[in-house]
Amino acid sequence: MEIEELQAAWLQMSNELNQQKKLTDDIILNMTQEKYKNKFKTVTTYETIGAFVCFSIALLFIMKFGTLDTWYLKACGILSLSYLIAMPILVLKALKEIKTLDISKNSYKANLSHYVKAKNRLLRLQQIGMGVGILGMFFIVPVFSKISSNKNIFEIGLKTEQVVLLALTILMTIVFCVWAYKGYQRLTLSAEELLKDLV
Repeated sequence: MEIEELQAAWLQMSNELNQQKKLTDDIILNMTQEKYKNKFKTVTTYETIGAFVCFSIALLFIMKFGTLDTWYLKACGILSLSYLIAMPILVLKALKEIKTLDISKNSYKANLSHYVKAKNRLLRLQQIGMGVGILGMFFIVPVFSKISSNKNIFEIGLKTEQVVLLALTILMTIVFCVWAYKGYQRLTLSAEELLKDLV
């Protein structure tokens, strides 16, 4: 009788231990999921604000598109609108894809695979955005100049101080883009480490 009671007690303790382990694993998964989502919260807020600014400028360009009176200004206007509308949408969509990874529903391998694809897409979009953004200065500035002051800089040219200001603006944009891209790299690496810690 003692052996049977001992076996029953041992079995009950084993079941309770398994339940505790499952509960602990669930708690760790939920905490990791929350930490993972929080990693992308700030950058999503910044990108949303940036998208709002881009959409506002695009709306201004659309409302004033009629003032673009030459084919090359219209071409610059179309390129500007394409960039100001498409880029924020693509980046926010990529952030949503990377942020909504549910680590509790898939295997570790599937989660990591999904994450790496989403991360690479986000970083590639950032690289494209940097390149097009810097080149975009050359088609956004003429449109903004025509809309704001009714001056066609292709016809009147730029004064020396305007060229210097444009060069400084491009330089500052490059510095900002490199800084922001490195921040994205640190953020995605940190999130990846969080996922790898689940093994």
